[in-house]
Amino acid sequence: MPEWPGNLPRNVFKQALAHGKRQVGLWSSLCSPIVAEVLAGAGFDWILIDGEHAPNDIGSLIVQLQAMRGGTAEPIFRIPWNDAVIIKRVLDVGARSLLIPFVQNAEEARKAVAAARYPPLGIRGVSVAPRANDYGRVTGYHRNAHLDTCILVQLETRAALKEIEAIAAVDGIDGLFIGPSDLAADFGHLGNPKHPEVQEAIKDAGVRIRATGKAAGMLSGNLDDVEPLFALGFNFTAVGSDLGILARGAEQIAARFHKS
Repeated sequence: MPEWPGNLPRNVFKQALAHGKRQVGLWSSLCSPIVAEVLAGAGFDWILIDGEHAPNDIGSLIVQLQAMRGGTAEPIFRIPWNDAVIIKRVLDVGARSLLIPFVQNAEEARKAVAAARYPPLGIRGVSVAPRANDYGRVTGYHRNAHLDTCILVQLETRAALKEIEAIAAVDGIDGLFIGPSDLAADFGHLGNPKHPEVQEAIKDAGVRIRATGKAAGMLSGNLDDVEPLFALGFNFTAVGSDLGILARGAEQIAARFHKS
């Protein structure tokens, strides 16, 4: 294996997942470099910058990545779709941990991995001096980039859950993330991820993912639900969102002074 370039920081989050360590995260949908900077230094292990259900694009991503440098949290970018062009662009601007939505089977997982790796390991297009290699200053980046690229795939349907073992067996997949809201919708319980049928499926998925040796991820908007998720084996879990903190916190303050 090629020697790791000394001037490129390692992906501590990826390494932690490989060792089954607990990683606490927060969802970020506010598309603000100031918010990203505040969150990055708050003590979380990872921050998810949402490019699927928030109005983030390459331009807003790059300034948030810049703002998060020096923080404790690894930036993860959820791309809008499993598309090689999007993955290439996101990696070039410096994101190295990606969450790929709506992965249904092993073939789609292999497609995501291939898009994130340079030839001969994959199909990632080659830019000589992107931001990802400090504009050409990182010696050996192109030979080594895949070693610290973290690929997480999101399972959102009953069909995807049936393929957990096959997806987890794909070389280059670091973790499998369960999308509770979309899963609930697929089960016929739109807006109700707490339905017993959905909760049972989530519990079963957590056990099966961890049995494969890969990391299992989840998102919870309720702090009381987080420790039970870790107990089930979900070792990278988001414990809320910047949007939720702002909206619910603001509402609570307003309600305190507008009691009927």
